[in-house]
Amino acid sequence: MDAKNVIYGPTLFTDQDIYLFKEGNHFKLYDKLGAHTRKLKGRSGVQFAVWAPNAREVSVIGDFNGWNRDSHKLTCRLDSSGIWEGFIPGIKPGALYKYYVRSGSNNYEAAKSDPFGFAHQSPPETATYVWELDYEWKDSSWMESRAEANSLAAPMSIYEIHIGSWKRDPNNPARLLSYREIAETLPDYVRDTGFTHVEFMPIMEHPYYPSWGYQKTGFFAPTARYGSPQDFMYLVDKLHQYGIGVILDWVPSHFPSDEHGLVYFDGTNLYEHQDPREGFHPEWKSYIFNYGRNEVRNFLISSALFWLDKYHADGLRVDAIASMIYRDYARSAGEWIPNKYGGRENLEALDFIKRLNETVYHFFPDTMTIAEDSTAWPMVSRPVYVGGLGFGMKWKMGWMHDTLDYMSRDPIFRSYDHNRLTFSIWYAFSENYVLPLSHDEVVHGKGSLMRRMPGDNWQKAANLRVMFGYMFTHPGKKLLFMGGEFGQWNEWYHEVSLDWHLLETHLHSGIRNCVADLNSLYRAEPALHRLDFEPGGFRWIDHSDYRNSVLSYMRMSGRPGDEILVICNFTPVVREGYRAGVPQGGFWKELLNSDSTIYGGSGVGNFGGMNAEDVPYHGFTHSLQMTLPPLGIVLFKKEKHD
Repeated sequence: MDAKNVIYGPTLFTDQDIYLFKEGNHFKLYDKLGAHTRKLKGRSGVQFAVWAPNAREVSVIGDFNGWNRDSHKLTCRLDSSGIWEGFIPGIKPGALYKYYVRSGSNNYEAAKSDPFGFAHQSPPETATYVWELDYEWKDSSWMESRAEANSLAAPMSIYEIHIGSWKRDPNNPARLLSYREIAETLPDYVRDTGFTHVEFMPIMEHPYYPSWGYQKTGFFAPTARYGSPQDFMYLVDKLHQYGIGVILDWVPSHFPSDEHGLVYFDGTNLYEHQDPREGFHPEWKSYIFNYGRNEVRNFLISSALFWLDKYHADGLRVDAIASMIYRDYARSAGEWIPNKYGGRENLEALDFIKRLNETVYHFFPDTMTIAEDSTAWPMVSRPVYVGGLGFGMKWKMGWMHDTLDYMSRDPIFRSYDHNRLTFSIWYAFSENYVLPLSHDEVVHGKGSLMRRMPGDNWQKAANLRVMFGYMFTHPGKKLLFMGGEFGQWNEWYHEVSLDWHLLETHLHSGIRNCVADLNSLYRAEPALHRLDFEPGGFRWIDHSDYRNSVLSYMRMSGRPGDEILVICNFTPVVREGYRAGVPQGGFWKELLNSDSTIYGGSGVGNFGGMNAEDVPYHGFTHSLQMTLPPLGIVLFKKEKHD
C-alpha cells in the first residue's frame, strides 16, 4: 500500500455533525471519530478520523504498511473542525494501527493510540485494533424491565469487584481469568449471595495495572487483559440474564501521562489545560481535562453514553468528583488559579457535570449515575432543573468513615462514640445516598474489614455481622467490596485472588450466609428499601442508649403493617429483658438474628419472636421485652393474620 491508496472522498461526517461538534453538543462521536469499517466507491476498508487541530501532518501507521509514517496520510477538513480523515481500502477488522502525529508549532512527533479506539493491545503494547462491535445480545428481558430495578424505590445492593483479583486460575495464580471465564462463576455467586447489581472497578484500557483502571487511556475500550470487547459484552449479557445490573466505574477526572495516550496529543495541550496549576494533578501525577473546551466535553460525554449504548451498562459510578469541582483540590496556596469570580469552584467542571447527567438521563432514563464525592457540595443528587448537579445517587462517605471508626473501637469504649452512629441520620435524606464499604477501605495498610474489627476471631466475625446488619437496615442503598461478604482476612491486593478457601470454614461461610440473608430480607421487605431517601422511611425508637451501646429504630414503607423494628447491640454483653416500643400489639416475628448459629454466632435469641405487651414505651402503645444477643442485630416484624 502507498499514499495513493488513501481515498479522500465522502466521509462519515455531515454538516450537522460538524456543527454539533464545534458547539460541544455531539455526544455520539464514537459513531464518527476513530476507525470504522465501511465500503467506499465499491471498495471495503476503514474510514479513519481523528481530532488534532494543531497538527501539521497526521498519518495512519500499522501492521498493514510496516508502520510507515509516510505512506498513509490523512487530510485535514477545511471546516476548521481540526478533524483529520481518510479512507484506506483493504484494511480488515483485527488490523493494528496508530496515528502518527507531527505538530504544526514545534518539532513534536509521536505515535498515538486512537482516542476513540474500540480495542487496544494488551499492555504494555499500545497499538489500537480496527474492531467491529457486533454482538447478539440475549438480555432483552432485563433491558425491557430494568427501569424498575434501577428505580430509587427499588432495593439496590451493589457488589463491587476488581475483575483481575476476584478470582484467578487456581492452577496458575499468576494467570488472569478472562471475561468469559469470570462469566461462568460470577453471576451464580452474585445471585446466590443476593446482590442486585455488580459494580466493576474501571475496566477501560489502562497502561498501569496497579492503577486499578483509574489511570486509563482507552475511554472506549475494555482492557484487553481479560479478552475482547465481545468477551466483555458476554459477561454483561450473562449478568443481565441472571437479573443482575451492571454499574461501571468511569473516570472523567484525569488521565495518565503515557505518551501514546491523550497527553499533548497534537503537540499542544489539547485535552488538558496548558497551565499545570489547572492541568496537572499533583497527587495522582496525571492530567486534568479542560472541561471548558467543547470538543473535550464531546469526548467525555460520548464516552459515558458509549458504555450505556454499546455495552448495555445500567449505570456509571463517576470517580473523584471532589477533584473536579474544586480548583484547589490537593493544592496549597499559590498552586491553583481562582475562577473568574475569585473562587475555588471549577465552574467549567460543574457545567460539564450537569450536562453529563442531563444527557445520560435524556438518552438512557432507565440507567443511573452515581457520584463518588467526599465534599459537602449541596444537591449533588438533585436534578439540574432545581439547581442540583443531576446525579441519581451519591456515595455517603461520612457514613462509611464514622461507621468504621466506631466499629474498630473496643466495645468497652464505644459508649463514648455513640454519636458516630446517630449523626448520619441528621443528613440521611439530604441526598440520595449509597452506603459504601468500598475498595478504598481495605487497601494501603488499612487492613481488611474483618481484621479491623476488635476482639478475638469470634468477636471479629460477630462485629462484622452486626455492622453489615446496621448497613442493610440504615436508609440508603448498599455497596460492599468483594471479600467483605465472607470476612476476607488479608488486605485486598490486586495481584492475587480472594481467599476463597476461607468459605470452607464455618466462621467465614457463616458471615457470607448472614450477608445473603440480609440481602434477601432487604429485597423482600419494602420497609427496608422503598423509602430509602425519604424521612418517612425511618423513625428512631431510642438513639440515646449510649450506656449500653444499643441503637433501636423502625424502618417503614409508608404502608401500615410493613414496619420493621431493628435493634443493634454493639457490645459482647447479652442484654436480657430489654424493652422497645412498637406501634401494635400481636405477635412480632424475629426475621433475622445475626447471632444465629447458622452464621457462626452463639445462638442467643428470642425463640422466633414474641407477643407485644400492652405496656406503653418509647411513645408507642405497646412494647416488646426481648433478649439482645452479644454483638448482634435483631429484626422484628408484626405477623399478619388473614
